[in-house]
Amino acid sequence: MSGLTEIIAKFVAGSNDQVIPSDALDVAKLGITDTVACMLAGQNEPVVKMVRSIVSPAISNDRARLLFGNDYASSWDAALVNGTAAHALDYDDVAMAAHPSAVLVPAILAEGEALNASGQSVLEAYVIGYEVWSELWARENGRLHQKGWHPTSAYGALGAAAACARLRGLDSIQSMHAIAIAASQAGGLVANFGTMTKPFHAGRAAQSGVLSARLASCGMTGSPDIVEHPQGFLSAVSETGDYADAATSRLGNEYQCLVHGLNIKKYPMCYSTHRTIDGMLALKQRYSFEAESVAKVETVMGVTQSQILRNHEPKTALEAKFSEEFAMASAVIAGKVGFAELTDEFVLRADVQALMTKVTNDTTDARDPDDPVMAPDESVTVTLHSGEQFKKVVQYARGHAKLPLETSDLWQKFKDCTESTHSLEGATHFFNALQGLDGVESLHGLSEMSAERNSL
Repeated sequence: MSGLTEIIAKFVAGSNDQVIPSDALDVAKLGITDTVACMLAGQNEPVVKMVRSIVSPAISNDRARLLFGNDYASSWDAALVNGTAAHALDYDDVAMAAHPSAVLVPAILAEGEALNASGQSVLEAYVIGYEVWSELWARENGRLHQKGWHPTSAYGALGAAAACARLRGLDSIQSMHAIAIAASQAGGLVANFGTMTKPFHAGRAAQSGVLSARLASCGMTGSPDIVEHPQGFLSAVSETGDYADAATSRLGNEYQCLVHGLNIKKYPMCYSTHRTIDGMLALKQRYSFEAESVAKVETVMGVTQSQILRNHEPKTALEAKFSEEFAMASAVIAGKVGFAELTDEFVLRADVQALMTKVTNDTTDARDPDDPVMAPDESVTVTLHSGEQFKKVVQYARGHAKLPLETSDLWQKFKDCTESTHSLEGATHFFNALQGLDGVESLHGLSEMSAERNSL
């Protein structure tokens, strides 16, 4: 009987002649479009500039653009910079208790540009990477956060390696080695949430994926049972050590990107805040109360979510991204939680700081079966000084795979994210090209088209 590493490698190499469903490719198209927007919006964040400053320019034609501009680096270094930018604002999509596209997309686009791949092959590589990621995630039931692992980088290195192996056309033996090489580069710790290191997790995982596929193509080897070995990947990251039977797999039979989909963010905040932000905005719109009238705000969410939102008295915008107190204060005071509110100046405003002290965050042990990090639903209760009390229960955040954004909403986010990099005409052209990626013959053409319209 084949081991799980071998099963995954054969799936990556297409040994079973599987045909990827068109609706799975549509999920890839959504993830790529949204991530490109987040990447461009995050390109001027301090951590991105720091990472970019240590990257050497490419010295050959085997290269990729940095942030769709006119500077080039090796594909693995481009994946590092672009992946860090994609996650820098915490605005990128969520699935499987992680941020899959912030890793997969920068890796695939960078390596795809170096290879001058077609849009169709890029979409297929994304689906392969997602499916391998899901195969690993399902075996530990999304509980890596409790042990301290950041799933985005722990699973992401292997998912990106699988995607890049597919993009490079590696056979099953080479793909197995690529996955093994990537497994030794998996990492990322939850304790670094709310710091510059968290987005670096995504960049490093993307870079690791590109490097692993490249090294495997050059003949570098790794363990043929790296995933299922008692001292292998699953055992190392497992919270309990009791992961699912490694001899069976759903790969190629049921596409998990059609089961879990992608949850697109409406707010540049940790996803653990999104349902309560929706709830508070709904209450504010219905009852029209002001911050001065609020006596207290009570929220209820999952235990792990609450642990992730560790910054109870944020003093910077970066800290505020992981603060339920800030999320509620911003929603009440500004009536929104967006780029304008995610500034140090807004976070430090006296009224924002004052309202944050009135927020309490309680927890429930109940888990959403589709996403064990989250509770099945969340609630927001506002009590006014007058004694009036309003409550809202929210099951899905706007943009969740089960409550998806309209194409017009996705375009609005893309436009907002590219205001400083593209003209309206350029952004429109780029958005439409990404939405029609399956018809793009050359990634070089797509990249050049973006750079020509980039105003920086």
